[in-house]
Amino acid sequence: MLKVAIIGCGKIADGHVEQIRAIGRGEVVAVCDREPLMVEQLAVRMGIPGRFVDAQEMLRVCQPDVVHIATPPESHVALACMALNAGCHVFVEKPFALTAEDARVILDLAQRLGKKVSVNYLYNFEPPGLELEGIVAKGALGDIVHLDTLYGYNLNGDYGLAVMSDPGHWVHRLPGKLFHNVLDHVLAKVVAHIGDDIDVRVMAFRRRPASGNQVLDALSDELRFVLRSGGTTVTGLISAHGRPVAHALRVVGTKDTVELDYTARTLVKAANWSQPSALGRLFPAFVQARAFWRNGWRNVGLFRRHEYHYFQCMRVLLNRFYDAVENNDKDPIPPEHILRVCHVIDRLVAGMEVQP
Repeated sequence: MLKVAIIGCGKIADGHVEQIRAIGRGEVVAVCDREPLMVEQLAVRMGIPGRFVDAQEMLRVCQPDVVHIATPPESHVALACMALNAGCHVFVEKPFALTAEDARVILDLAQRLGKKVSVNYLYNFEPPGLELEGIVAKGALGDIVHLDTLYGYNLNGDYGLAVMSDPGHWVHRLPGKLFHNVLDHVLAKVVAHIGDDIDVRVMAFRRRPASGNQVLDALSDELRFVLRSGGTTVTGLISAHGRPVAHALRVVGTKDTVELDYTARTLVKAANWSQPSALGRLFPAFVQARAFWRNGWRNVGLFRRHEYHYFQCMRVLLNRFYDAVENNDKDPIPPEHILRVCHVIDRLVAGMEVQP
């Protein structure tokens, strides 16, 4: 059983503790935060024995095998390096780092010390993401021509309200503000299909009315971008206003196209008009309906096997990460993909900053 410690006792820390316990491969021995009340609340709520306000002391006393870092991103470099130097493997909440330069510091140190590092790019491990992984590995899509990724953000949700009601919230300090906090989710799904030589175009703007608060009004809520890497392009949309709140990906290949809905947990092939004449146009809707029907029953099966929890994808990711830690298996998320995500975010943020 791995000894696991968590640094950062905010809301997402509950999710980490619950999923670590759900997969049954680690014991959370300690939690740490600079705010003593946050430490006490999480420890009491989850029944965790070790309670610290100093991360260095926690590492010295508890000597965990794995440290989960769930603090705001500006602290990730220092804390990850501290844990790595203490002999721990590290699992980091997104955004992995504020810049690609910071990300490289963490990844290079882990490589030198022979330790594993991963990041919570959980949506790649949703059922449609895992199915896409298999389809691409078989070459069923042919060469990837284009990816279209959509991510909705509800500013009236719990987290959105927290950000919009508090000008001091850490999201407002991120270089890319709101988008910086979610771009990892958007880009992590596409970076495996592009290279490092990337042309970037970006447009960001605020659609909601001005509030009169300078900090809040500096936060854009709509983002569009285009990436080109060789013969593959990516279009991205992050919207706080589009409804329903979308979380989807379309992957266009030279042989076939698939459409993933991460909210409904479906993956279907794009409609293919293969029969001649207007009569042939009757069939695709029924073919699509049958594909969604199969997805629905697959999801029912997952539900019955208790594999349909909201954070089921995080359980899959953590299982693969702990496999890498215990058996020296391959990284669930290759370091070069983490670095590529951070490089693209750097480019997108730079593009946002030059806009009027």
